[in-house]
This record gives sequence, C-alpha cells and structure tokens, in this order.
Amino acid sequence: MKVILLENIEKLGKEGDVVDVASGYARNYLILKKKALVSSPGNMKKFEEIKKMKSVQYMKSKEEAEKLAEKLDTLSITAVVKVDENERLYGSVTLPDISELLRKEGYEIDKKKIIIDEPIKSLGVYTIPIRLHEEVQATIKLWVVSEVV
Repeated sequence: MKVILLENIEKLGKEGDVVDVASGYARNYLILKKKALVSSPGNMKKFEEIKKMKSVQYMKSKEEAEKLAEKLDTLSITAVVKVDENERLYGSVTLPDISELLRKEGYEIDKKKIIIDEPIKSLGVYTIPIRLHEEVQATIKLWVVSEVV
C-alpha cells in the first residue's frame, strides 16, 4: 500500500515521501497514529496544505524566538549561593536553579532549553546559552556570588 509520510520515520522515509509499505502496517499504525495518509491525488493536496500550515507555524515560532532572544541577550541574572571559607559552593547551580531565576525575571524558559555541560560549582560570571528554537539561540550572563553573612 502506498502512503504519504506526514513526518520523518526512521528507516522508512522523510516527511512528504511516498513509500510502499505493508497494508497492515499502514492501516494499523501509520494511518491510525496520523503519521501517514493513503497516497491519492486528494491526499497529496491535503498534504501540501498541511505542509504550508506547518511552514507558517514554524516561521511564526522562529520570529517569536528571535524577539525573545533579543531581550535575553541583554539579561543578567544573579545566583546568590552559600560558600565555605575557601569560596567553594555548598552544592551547585543547576538547570532548575537557572530556570527559576529566569522565571523570577519574568521569562518562562524550560530547563531543557538551557545548555550547560555540568552544574556550576564555583563563583564567577558565566555565559549561559539557551536554545529557544532550532535556529535561534540566546545567551544570558549568570553571576554566581556568595551570600553575605
């Protein structure tokens, strides 16, 4: 049975490809899970409309991400942490901590979008990248300072 793929499927094809698969696989999985349409002229037109809608949504989300990136690029946040006499942190500054600091500044950024290789364990100024969109990345400054006793 020939189907039009509505999304990329590993070892089968990319979005928009017309592939020949077993009819049971097509009916019971691909079509049922809305991953494909039966190949026909009408469905090709329907696929083109879906593709246009996705393109518009993609561009709109990219524009919103670019606007947010402009704001975030100028943002500087401060994490106040407890340190010992050697200025080593008790614990560390992690993704949820950074996400919470951003939330307090009025930005709802999911911790999965924040990119740090490992938790921050020393005082200083850090540049933290944030992936807002697959094509848009912002950077913020994070100041890690000791708590005044």
